[in-house]
Amino acid sequence: MTPRFHLAFPVDDLAAARAFYGSVLGCGEGRSAATWVDFDLYGHQLVAHLAPGAALHRNPVDGDAVPVPHFGLVLGWDDWESLRDRLAAAGQRFEIEPHVRFAGQTGEQATMFLFDPAGNALEFKAFRDIGQLFAR
Repeated sequence: MTPRFHLAFPVDDLAAARAFYGSVLGCGEGRSAATWVDFDLYGHQLVAHLAPGAALHRNPVDGDAVPVPHFGLVLGWDDWESLRDRLAAAGQRFEIEPHVRFAGQTGEQATMFLFDPAGNALEFKAFRDIGQLFAR
């Protein structure tokens, strides 16, 4: 079996989470109850739990004020561009606009940040050379 990532995260409105993760990001919906819903994010299990009130901080990374905590995926370059275009077409506001970080350096990557309706920060990134993912 290929390991799958599982992440449970807080939201303050399940209908808004369904609209964002289902319609905007295109995640399939799995099981749900009155206080949570499963989403399929590229084969990984995200679980939105009704639990408002999470704190957000920021750390500097290559000139960007990166929101912490955040989660997301490392995609293939073409998939990253497709998602970027899908989000832009949906009118999604980016917290950090899509761009290339660490250009010409070890770990060069395309990145973009956005918030879901509950204020959870998401990052989607891609490496032209996936071998750079953990390069020092």
